[in-house]
Amino acid sequence: MFEKKVSSERNRLTLQVDFSRRGFIKRSGYALAGTMLVSQGVLAVNTAPKKIRIGVVGGGFGTSFQWHEHPDCVVQAVSDLREDRRNRLMQVYNCRKAYNSLEELVLAKDIDAVAIFTDGPLHVQHTVEAMKNGKHVISAVPAAWATIEQAELLLDTVKKYGLTYMMAETGHFQQSTISARKFYRQGKFGSLYYCEAEYQHPGLESLYFQDGRRTWRHGMSPMHYPTHSTSQLIGVSGERLTEAVCHGWGDDDPILQDNVHGNPFWNGSAMFRTNRGNAFRMNVWWKGAHRGCERAQWIGDKMSFYTAHPNGTGAVIIRSGKQMEKDDAGFVREAPNFEHYKQPHWWETDILPEPLRHNSGHEGSHTFLTHEFVDALIHSRRPAIDVYESLAYTVPGIIAHQSALRKGDLIKIPQYDQKT
Repeated sequence: MFEKKVSSERNRLTLQVDFSRRGFIKRSGYALAGTMLVSQGVLAVNTAPKKIRIGVVGGGFGTSFQWHEHPDCVVQAVSDLREDRRNRLMQVYNCRKAYNSLEELVLAKDIDAVAIFTDGPLHVQHTVEAMKNGKHVISAVPAAWATIEQAELLLDTVKKYGLTYMMAETGHFQQSTISARKFYRQGKFGSLYYCEAEYQHPGLESLYFQDGRRTWRHGMSPMHYPTHSTSQLIGVSGERLTEAVCHGWGDDDPILQDNVHGNPFWNGSAMFRTNRGNAFRMNVWWKGAHRGCERAQWIGDKMSFYTAHPNGTGAVIIRSGKQMEKDDAGFVREAPNFEHYKQPHWWETDILPEPLRHNSGHEGSHTFLTHEFVDALIHSRRPAIDVYESLAYTVPGIIAHQSALRKGDLIKIPQYDQKT
């Protein structure tokens, strides 16, 4: 056993590299060998004697990742229930093998891991199916759909089979979130006592129907899709949300009167308390006179960071100042320093392997998600968005929706963090 500290975007994450890899060999059939190379503090690629063989399921969102570009990964097979989507997956990933369903694909002996980009309510079911057949899993969001029972089934499954699970939450690796995480780890916020995140997606009902039929999204609760927002705080500070108060808004639209989810809300607005006693506000809105966005703001006593607003305000940083000024009432106060923030393109840096250093979906996050999952498997480590992190992002939304249905009752949030 040896250990090298690698300073990367994950802030000097310590990777434990066991050359014997007994547990990893038992699960996936390959081991890490050779010397782990470090270049400018970033884990080098091409260190594995064997590429991760991945199967990609879901020919919609599943076509927007870079598995075929990663030097330590190969797309071994693809799957979708629809032939046109199977063909699209094969074309995007230059893959010659396709299966008619996930259930067929996971039986293949030449696949190490499965990327699940199927309908939201099926994520846990499909993860169970993949893991019972010995496959590691990366899944689209949310990790669990609508119930605590699903969340606990997912956790029990990961524990039972001892395989790697990761949720593909784009918010964790958006360029602005990476910046906020760096600021936090450098102590620049001081005390980060408040955070706001919002996901506005007006017009979402265009996805509720396909070929005249209802899709799985039809009438879904906004708070059952929370991870684009919860990741903005949890993925930066590591805090956990412990209680929720939520209020929902709906109208007399037929979609809200008749949907399989029993959901009466277009929009949800929630306030959470964290395990450190801080406040986190989250809005997830599907309808209204507002522009679409996926953004956050982090407020500290030394520095605050506001990401770009859809109404035209760019990203800004405010620092507590020492110069004095008078406000409009004549009171003397310290004047904060206001500065525009030019967002770096972190995907251009050596945080990523060279072939992945290009822009990608959801504010450049897709190449990061691709690399994080592959790199975690290659080095037999927990990915940044492992099952515990995934549930910390997902479960608060399930509880918030329950609060909204109960007209804003305060409800405690179950905690599933690993006790180590």
